[in-house]
Amino acid sequence: MGATHQAGAAGRALTADRPSSVRNVVLVGHSGSGKTTLVEALALTAGAVNRAGRVEDGATVSDYDEIEHRRQRSVQLSLVPVEWGGIKINILDTPGYADFVGELRAGLRAADAALFVVSASDGIDGATRMVWDECEAVSMPRAIVVTHLEAARADYAQMAGICGEIFGADDPDAVIPLYLPLHGPAGPDGHAPVSGLLGLLSQRVYEYTSGERVERDPDPAELALISGARSRLIEGIIAESEDESLMDRYLGGEDIDVKTLVDDLERAVARGTFHPVLMAAPAADGARQGLGTVELLELITGGFPTPLERPALGVTTPDGSPRPALTCDPAGPLLAEVVKTSSDPYVGRVSLVRVFSGTLHPEETVHVSGHGLADRGHEDHDLDERIGALSSPFGKQQRPLARCIAGDLACVAKLTRAETGDTLSAKDDPLLMEPWAMPDPLLPLAIEAHSKADEDKLSQGLARLVAEDPTMRLEQNPHTHQVVLWCLGEAHQDLALERLRTRYGVQVDPVPHKVSLRETFGAKAAGRGRHVKQSGGHGQFAICEIEVEPLPPGSGIEFVDKVVGGAVPRQFIPSVEKGVRTQAARGVAAGYPLVDVRITLLDGKAHSVDSSDAAFQTAGALALREAAVEARIHLLEPVAELAVVIPDEYVGPVMSDLAGRRGRVVGSEQAGAGRTRVRAEIPEIEIGRYAVELRSVSHGTGRFARSYARHEPMPPQIAEKVREQTEKGT
Repeated sequence: MGATHQAGAAGRALTADRPSSVRNVVLVGHSGSGKTTLVEALALTAGAVNRAGRVEDGATVSDYDEIEHRRQRSVQLSLVPVEWGGIKINILDTPGYADFVGELRAGLRAADAALFVVSASDGIDGATRMVWDECEAVSMPRAIVVTHLEAARADYAQMAGICGEIFGADDPDAVIPLYLPLHGPAGPDGHAPVSGLLGLLSQRVYEYTSGERVERDPDPAELALISGARSRLIEGIIAESEDESLMDRYLGGEDIDVKTLVDDLERAVARGTFHPVLMAAPAADGARQGLGTVELLELITGGFPTPLERPALGVTTPDGSPRPALTCDPAGPLLAEVVKTSSDPYVGRVSLVRVFSGTLHPEETVHVSGHGLADRGHEDHDLDERIGALSSPFGKQQRPLARCIAGDLACVAKLTRAETGDTLSAKDDPLLMEPWAMPDPLLPLAIEAHSKADEDKLSQGLARLVAEDPTMRLEQNPHTHQVVLWCLGEAHQDLALERLRTRYGVQVDPVPHKVSLRETFGAKAAGRGRHVKQSGGHGQFAICEIEVEPLPPGSGIEFVDKVVGGAVPRQFIPSVEKGVRTQAARGVAAGYPLVDVRITLLDGKAHSVDSSDAAFQTAGALALREAAVEARIHLLEPVAELAVVIPDEYVGPVMSDLAGRRGRVVGSEQAGAGRTRVRAEIPEIEIGRYAVELRSVSHGTGRFARSYARHEPMPPQIAEKVREQTEKGT
């Protein structure tokens, strides 16, 4: 049977009756490479949308969010199911901009194969190369499609060669075109548009000039064009064949049957050892089929793997006990994962779910397990929840589903606690899937509520925001008392602010991000605190003398009592300690916490009637402040350990940039083929925007990790500027 349509009030939903009739493919490529346009063209060719009804207010079936309309680019993962030849194809469109790489990672998790979209006019950027390498590391099946063939400077043959050089660096014979372009008459500008394809294996011509795919025999000139490229393709396919005799037969002059070659090609693609290059262009106005879209759909259904061929993912119980790996069996135990979470103003939270085992039904109770993101503001949770309706998304529509089998994807309503990355399983057999790798958000955004009304809604709005996006971390900094959203880049920050405002009705104001500076004494000093007041009624009397001396880093505050003769009564010594510790927390010079000192109480005076706990607390604080007046107070700044991974050609610029930020390079080593890891120590105040600036220095190919190392004295000239800013209240 395969994929069928299921009638529903909101339209017809595609549903699959077995995993072998499903293909899950994610589109990967840089921003502007044409992924969303390609999704539209594939949906049009497959009959999922019609030419008249597919566009609404500038929206497409995958870019339908109002934010995407305003920004004119994808900012989130979207699912577009289409049907071709009885196969349900779940097309996962991902944003190409680096700030939204979390959405790309979710798409890679949900898919079984990747289609890399490359612009014939723009080339291949470093970030796309990095994603290819990641897919290579896990043997994910991949194909390449070249777009923007209509551009004046587009050269398909040149771009196919570049794809072979970059994506086929280890095996050039594994990245080969399946088709050559057929060019129509040249226009006034001299550019001859691509009007059809020359099939290298079939030796057939596929023309699209009529708006429909028309197949014909090649003429002699076209046949001559095919010859050399066809031989290389056949040799590349045979090299991947499981039939070891095939190469000898081919080299011996035997004409290998086309069906045999196609079968071997499809098996090699599904194994992830061969990566064909294709081309595609959107349909012209009034046309139904875009150039190359039929060929792409045929490759996806025939060559990309089914969910049954995906390697099993590691599974444990929520407490970490190992469990046997589960196969993709609709009758097996339920195992599903939330790959995306979004909020709908009418139906509430909607979770996009990939089912790996078992079958998910509407209105059933499932177990929700979420672990491992506590450091990003997400609490670990294990609870049972009753899900709502199941649906298949298509643009803004949600089309009802009766079930979702293993290998398929669906949207689930009413999972109020489930977050992106959570595992869904049977309530009587709870399971937990191993998490997928997510980049650390390293660009801070400090925010304040715009008004009292916003303050009341801020906490809930932020909680919902980070539940949707595991690449965003929420921090309530106890040292600076700031609310900080850690993001991946400036566009990620802008999206967070816009979603808070438009989706959750919370207006916030960005404020300068503070690093947690501290203070310490540079030398020994003494202070006398005198708190004596007599103005009728009960008086206040407390005098204490202290000595302050610096301690090694990390020592904190040490309080020592050396009072003799009862000059300060025993019951008031804890009061003095409380006073100096309270003042130390408030700071003694620029308002930052005092650390790494020993405070010794030497002497003092008390009054039999007017002395009190409060009086000696005040005297202790005054004594510490007086000691600071005469002492040399150092400002301590946090220093981070930085590990920057970049291609070898950017090592010099990155090291120079770090040196300009007061960084100290402490070492470097190889981090894979052609990449270097540079380790450095650098003040945190210098890397507040490093997530953005490294991207510029390394042309989008660098990444870094940071961790706190220690606090150390800030240079005097910089410390003076900080003090001046503190005095001005900025």
